Amino acid sequence: MNLSQTILGVHFQNPTVLASGIWGITAASWRRVAACGAGAVTTKSLWLQEHKGHANPVVISTEHWTLNAVGVPDAGIEKARDEIGEYNKDKPVPLIGNIIADTVDHYGLIASEISKLQPDFLEVNISCPNVEDEFGRPFACSAPDAAAVTKAVKAVSAKIPVFIKLSPNVENIGRIALACADAGADGFTVINTVGPGMAIDLRSRMPILTNKVGGLSGPAIKPIAVKCIADVYKATGGSKPIIGTGGVMTGEDAIEMLLAGASLIGIGTGIAYRGEKIFKLVCDEMTKWCKEEGIKSLHELIGGMHRASGYPPSLKLRRTGRLASSG
Repeated sequence: MNLSQTILGVHFQNPTVLASGIWGITAASWRRVAACGAGAVTTKSLWLQEHKGHANPVVISTEHWTLNAVGVPDAGIEKARDEIGEYNKDKPVPLIGNIIADTVDHYGLIASEISKLQPDFLEVNISCPNVEDEFGRPFACSAPDAAAVTKAVKAVSAKIPVFIKLSPNVENIGRIALACADAGADGFTVINTVGPGMAIDLRSRMPILTNKVGGLSGPAIKPIAVKCIADVYKATGGSKPIIGTGGVMTGEDAIEMLLAGASLIGIGTGIAYRGEKIFKLVCDEMTKWCKEEGIKSLHELIGGMHRASGYPPSLKLRRTGRLASSG
């Protein structure tokens, strides 16, 4: 089974992508992720100027979910120039440059600077749910605001494809996606973390995170991510590639997202659950499943749910919620 594909002129050896915010700090960490089997890597969110983020504690995890309120810290554009320049010397897999800003104009400025460094894609983070106290409601919550950011980034991104990272915390994610598509978006990352959520320490009776609230990720959010991917795929008529992200732990999780409409699969929190080997494990599990089902190309799966009137005869939905052979 060949898991490779070419998307918007960029070749991916396999569909797994390191999601932004996990290990995406330095050229050395990006190469480490590639060595672990990832098909591409995404940088942490890059700001024009240094951004401090939140004070510890910023993360709490259980077997089902993770809350993070890291607050999107970054050293600023000079550090990004150094690290991306170093990585590009012998780039082992495609690099996606994730950018973030506080105003539409600043999105244009950071997009212009990062575009000069020639990442393979730009990923525009308009949807972080744990900095609302600092910057107000995310741009992803409003179709006009999301479109305005998209237009500003596209105006300066040259020929680099622009992916807008959408929020699940909206009434109609399809409507937001369509507004961004009309403004020139080349693709989407679906989704960012859910929430914000809160966890309370029973003894102190206070929120555990210093920021009180944080973005929810991990296995618990996968059904939300799958639904959002399906909504975005349907709203855009399957015309824009999607990086499906949110709760992926296994190859079957990844295949579910492909069926919903994703072309690439973002993995972030999963590293904490299965270790750095998760990229290879997911690819091996996808290959095994496809071989058992007679699938020869990922293109047979992408958006498959939308082409089917129901599950294919060879499949059934177990009580666990996973797809498996009915033989």
